[in-house]
Amino acid sequence: MSLRVTTTALGITAALLAVPACSTGTTPDTAPSTHVRKPADAAQRAALLSPAALETRLLDESDLGSGYLRKPERTAQHDDVTVIGCPALSELGGGATTGGALTFPRKAKASFTYAGSSSSEISEELYSDSANKLSDGIGRIFDAMTGCPTYQVVAGGTAIDMASQKLPAPHQLGDEQWSQLLTFSAGGRSTVVKQTAIRDGSLLLIVSGSPALVDRHLEKALAKAERVG
Repeated sequence: MSLRVTTTALGITAALLAVPACSTGTTPDTAPSTHVRKPADAAQRAALLSPAALETRLLDESDLGSGYLRKPERTAQHDDVTVIGCPALSELGGGATTGGALTFPRKAKASFTYAGSSSSEISEELYSDSANKLSDGIGRIFDAMTGCPTYQVVAGGTAIDMASQKLPAPHQLGDEQWSQLLTFSAGGRSTVVKQTAIRDGSLLLIVSGSPALVDRHLEKALAKAERVG
């Protein structure tokens, strides 16, 4: 049996993770990159990027290294979703757990598996909008989720027990940062997903997936997202 749940109850990632039985998977041994932020003038950081421009700033297999395979985009699903035990998240609506809460039109995303293992996955999303809109949109959802240590999501008839834990954010990166650890459990199986979001000017980056892979590639993802030209 395998349980498929959204990698982000934030509504940030449409990709689904297959949950193995208590498996952490295998991660590469290469050291994480060191991010050196280049100064950019106010006009550059406030400029809005098109979906096509955002697409070119996503990580690809050559950025990640050997052993990564990009997953095809999944068709949008519209199962009824109910949140139980987290009033703040319920108030945001079912879209907060299935992809409808962040409605910024300028967006791009990509998901990868590492060495074919469903337990070692990483997803990246980029959004572009005004700093205030990005900050408000992502901040409200993170605040709601991390404010509920445990709750339940019922999606398409499947009940998923959720646990959330606020994590220290990488304050040396970007203008604003959010991070949390999510545990999805159902049918005796569970998986842990780390999600870190960074807003830099008019860009919002969210990296989700296996905690080790998120930590390894976050700075690299931000450096490519911030590139000029």
